Amino acid sequence: MTEHQRWVYVVAAAAPPVLRIEELITLLDAERWRVCVIATPTAATWIDLGQLADRTGCLTRTTAQPPGQQESLPRADAVIAAPMTFNSINKWAGGISDSLALGVLNELISTDVPIIAAPCVKPLLRRHPSYAPSVKTLSAAGVTLLDPDSVTTRAEDGLATFDWKMITTALTNHAR
Repeated sequence: MTEHQRWVYVVAAAAPPVLRIEELITLLDAERWRVCVIATPTAATWIDLGQLADRTGCLTRTTAQPPGQQESLPRADAVIAAPMTFNSINKWAGGISDSLALGVLNELISTDVPIIAAPCVKPLLRRHPSYAPSVKTLSAAGVTLLDPDSVTTRAEDGLATFDWKMITTALTNHAR
């Protein structure tokens, strides 16, 4: 496999950093990753999936297609789950696959594909009794969870965004 043929799935939930997901794609392009975006249904209403498909040259997905009517995604060499919400983290840790995004994450957690997750979870929700066990479960399964306080910044408009370079650096450190 040549470096240019590496595929990364960007699995995105509906949190403000998803509004700047193209910044992540630009950084991944510069590092010669090919990108497939898989969004939760709500995240898909916040971003332009057609534009992202044109930009990446890969299908974008939000829902599973019926058997025989689907185009296959390329095999993932790595996954960036970003942004991940309180809801998505807890469902993922619980093995709930009620969206294509969570289904993909639940399948790939059982493989040797490196997964970097960037939570976008308010401090108040991080104190909820279900959050710490979910983070512990995902970490024990091999997911690299980035510290929300370290990766999250505020954009000029006041919305949370990510230090996308920190995320791509984590990917470089964990991908083979």
